Amino acid sequence: MVTVVVLYHSSHGSVEAMAHEIGDALEFHGANVKLRTFEKRHEHDQIISKADLIECDALAFGTPTRFGMMAAQAKAFWETTSDIWLKGQLIDKPACVFSSSSSMHGGNEATLLNLSLPLLHHGMMLLGVPYDVPELLSTRSGGTPYGATHVAGSDNSNELSECEMKICRAVGTRLFNIASKLK
Repeated sequence: MVTVVVLYHSSHGSVEAMAHEIGDALEFHGANVKLRTFEKRHEHDQIISKADLIECDALAFGTPTRFGMMAAQAKAFWETTSDIWLKGQLIDKPACVFSSSSSMHGGNEATLLNLSLPLLHHGMMLLGVPYDVPELLSTRSGGTPYGATHVAGSDNSNELSECEMKICRAVGTRLFNIASKLK
């Protein structure tokens, strides 16, 4: 069985909604999904551990955009992972990234690239969203070739559009397929 960690930080619920869409797609295909966060904000939250990363077969990682960068909680966690980096314990594990912003040009793509940096340093294999996902071309809100995104709007809506949900599911499916082939 493929084990996938879906690691996220969510301020207003939209990144959490994306994490659940990705996780649902993974579970649909038979993956053991471990939803993890960086801090306990809700009763159901489970905090990420380095052991979770070491033991997983793949990773989906997302945060809201913070001026084109990952949330501070995520950055603080990745700064503690030098020991597993030195041992190469994440090398060749597939990974994907996802993000949410308040506006169409709020920095989602820059954030996805920023989220990718620690994964690449750890030797992970980064997966994007290929253009055979039709919603990537038809979306009027979130979705990029770098990863799944959501545009929350000025009211910080955590309601994903139909295209955003389908892109999240496509990302989960692709992550599962690649992780299964590698395992």
